[in-house]
Amino acid sequence: MTAAQVSTAAQPAAAAREGTFTALRSQLQEAAATFADGPDALEGILLGIVDDVDRAVREPLEIFPVCHHSPASATAMARRLREKQPKVVYLELCEDMAPLLPELRNCRLPVAVQAFASEVNGFPADWSPLSVVAPITEASAEYQAIAYALDTPGVELVLVDRSSDHVFQWQPQEAPPAEPADPDTPPAEPEAALHGDAVGVELGDLRPRFAELEEHLLRHGKVRHWSEWWHQYVELPLGDADHDTYRQVMLLIGSLFRRLAPGDLHRVRVDEDRERYMWTRMREHLAATGTDPADCLYVCGAFHAASRVEEFGVHGADGYTVSPRTATKWRHGLIPSSHAAIEAQFGLAAGSVSIAATVWAKNLKRTGVKPFRLEGQAGAKKTAAKKTVAAAPVAAVEASDRLSGFLQRPPVLDRLDEAELLGWSVEIVRAARRNGYLASTADAIAVFETSILLAGMRDRARPTPYDFQDAAVTCIEKDSVPGRRDVRRLVEIMMGGDRIGQVGYDALPPLARDVHDRLAPLGLRLEQRGVQRALLDIASRPELGHCSDVLWMLRYLLPHGAARPIMGERTLGERPIQESWDLALGTHQRALIELGYEGVSIEQVLEQRLRRAAYGPQATAAVVLEAVEDATLYLGSRRLSEELGNRALEVLATERSVDGAPEVLRRVRRLLAHYRTSEPVLPAWIESFVRTGYAHYCTLLPTAFTDQDATVRQVAAMLGFLFGMESLALSLGCDRAQLELAVAQAHPEEPSKVALLWAAQVHLGRLSRAELRTRCDELIGNPLVLPAYPRYLSGFVHALEPVPGLTDFVVEAVSNAFGRLPDPVLLPWLPTLISTLRAGGAEFAPLLIREAGRIFPGRLAALDTWVPPWRAPAAEPLRPARGARAAHGSALLRAHPATCDALAGLLGCDDAWEAADGGATGAALLARHPATAEALAALLA
Repeated sequence: MTAAQVSTAAQPAAAAREGTFTALRSQLQEAAATFADGPDALEGILLGIVDDVDRAVREPLEIFPVCHHSPASATAMARRLREKQPKVVYLELCEDMAPLLPELRNCRLPVAVQAFASEVNGFPADWSPLSVVAPITEASAEYQAIAYALDTPGVELVLVDRSSDHVFQWQPQEAPPAEPADPDTPPAEPEAALHGDAVGVELGDLRPRFAELEEHLLRHGKVRHWSEWWHQYVELPLGDADHDTYRQVMLLIGSLFRRLAPGDLHRVRVDEDRERYMWTRMREHLAATGTDPADCLYVCGAFHAASRVEEFGVHGADGYTVSPRTATKWRHGLIPSSHAAIEAQFGLAAGSVSIAATVWAKNLKRTGVKPFRLEGQAGAKKTAAKKTVAAAPVAAVEASDRLSGFLQRPPVLDRLDEAELLGWSVEIVRAARRNGYLASTADAIAVFETSILLAGMRDRARPTPYDFQDAAVTCIEKDSVPGRRDVRRLVEIMMGGDRIGQVGYDALPPLARDVHDRLAPLGLRLEQRGVQRALLDIASRPELGHCSDVLWMLRYLLPHGAARPIMGERTLGERPIQESWDLALGTHQRALIELGYEGVSIEQVLEQRLRRAAYGPQATAAVVLEAVEDATLYLGSRRLSEELGNRALEVLATERSVDGAPEVLRRVRRLLAHYRTSEPVLPAWIESFVRTGYAHYCTLLPTAFTDQDATVRQVAAMLGFLFGMESLALSLGCDRAQLELAVAQAHPEEPSKVALLWAAQVHLGRLSRAELRTRCDELIGNPLVLPAYPRYLSGFVHALEPVPGLTDFVVEAVSNAFGRLPDPVLLPWLPTLISTLRAGGAEFAPLLIREAGRIFPGRLAALDTWVPPWRAPAAEPLRPARGARAAHGSALLRAHPATCDALAGLLGCDDAWEAADGGATGAALLARHPATAEALAALLA
């Protein structure tokens, strides 16, 4: 077609466009000249809005603008689908979510379609995990389009928006820092976190991006937030409007917000790229299928319906190239949603989605529109016969100007529905009394009158739910909330409540279905929300042992509260007999579903997470040993334990700090005890770990004693490893001289570490207890050292880890301090002593208490005459009298010879008794029978 032909063909269209909105253009031009003192800027904006509306209305492929979760949009969508009966429905939703939409019939709305990626490839690593959700409620235009397309034969549903991968591709690589939370904001309900930290796909997002414009609308509309403004000035007027009026008004609002949006270049670029993407996909589908654009319907947000990109329309410019996806592997599924989660995800006012659900029900009753619902949908009424498609759709009619009449029409003041308002007032008082408020009939009357008063102050004849909510808070709310819910939350519940969706069994991923099947012997309804008690008598029903294994793995993988043990524990080498659990898998269904994106079984997911923790960049020896213990405890996998154990050996050899020494010591002791009782020989990895750890800690010990960053607890744990594993390490080829040399090279200055060094020297035999006691006495006797004496005691307390034999000495040191120090010194020092022992030696308190109970007298009366063992004089050893040596050992035999005679007869000995030799010693036996001694000497030589 030549340029002249194009110009000739465009003239009738231009003339038609001028004819459709000529009156509106003239009015807006006059208004711009009057209010702006000139026809330049304001005229361009107002006339540009009309051009946007006219362009969208005349597009051959019908554009249906919607707002996210708008009852008016849902009502208009249901009405238009039954009138037009399109053969293809293009929907603004991520194109990779299309396979999941048929599974909506197995769910109870609201639910959210989710794309999830736990491992990223092509995005920054700190973005992981990636999640995109698109919530769907029954009172939404997108659900009406989905239900119509899936249940109507011959209708195709095509998702045309960017993929989940492109959602993150088009985000800036460095996200701006999050704004601090407002301390005055009340805590969100638990249901508000059902979407997690996902990025929401706002289908039909329609809100001013110009802060001053939104503030102006709220102030002049006499409302508190945007949701209330939208309800009052858009939802109610468009609730029963005809199709052309609804369509033109929504296009007008979308164009207004688009032209008055601030210049956020990135956001504008993303919006335009989405529009190019969608129109490119639609033209590709039309070209591939040969479908007539008149038989199609394009459902998108009003903001995108008023697009001005060159690719707009079925005859738009070609050449836009869709960038390829990254190598990130995406998983898709359905997760439960709720009204509170949708409000939190998209910044809506609390209770607005519940109020929208109530308005949706009223719209259906008032207009008589029959909504679409998926066959088999939970909560849907069963139909006797299959739905049939109407024979002849309504023919397309040339659109006329409906904006002029709508904009000039004064607001319709609905008459007061006293019965409805009275019912609300009585119900909120009843709910308040159930929640601890001292409300009465007088409060119900006050709420009723105040609602009417507030509506009148806001130029409304009929109070809205928001007016009623403000009135209820004013009349019933007191200084404090007696229960968990305040009056504002009670009104939200009364208006429809926070409906929480549920994903059906058939729509769950394989992992979640496997969990339900394996826990079936418990006889519980696991899909039900709330907490359920499970009792496992494994002794009488051994098959419940497998359920116990699943529950312990779920406790490890799922958030706190999903599976919580009440009775029973799982430790290495032990099997339970009875267990009791509190299960809330229905409440945490989203977390269980997201596990299904990571693997096909919980064993596989657990193994992947253990490997991820062990091979992570921040993994320490303590972290890897924890993974080894968890692999043994939950999976019982010898192969995985060996692999992770070798990884722990590698990490320990590269560590240059002693921060994880206490945890390493605790876990190695536990694993050694387990392997010694359950395995015939120790695994090779743990022998290598002990050998390497012995040499490693010997090398770090002198530095740790003098390092100010190393705590006394960490140094004590190092000595505990060296002293506790010494016998095993020496049997594996380690040299004890390395330990002695490391202790000899240690020269600490901090008092607690000095005491710890003394304890180590006592253990190695380099310091006697008498010398240690003398040093402590010198400390108590030195007035300059007394303020630091609690720190010495702290070191002695921590020394019980490597040298538990010093327990009695620690009791002695504390007792000497209390007995010898005067009150002016003891009383100021006592709080420091108590806090030191409580902070640094709480786990050693049972040892000290047990030892003190053994040493101190059991009765108060005996305390006055009691002498401590360390002060008692040394007792002389008992020696037998010289005169009794002749009778030593043989007096009993001479007094009772019958026993010896019987034994001699049994052995066949008939020798006679000999006289006792009073001067004989023990060496006489060797002189009489030298053969044994000579044989032993030959063996030793």
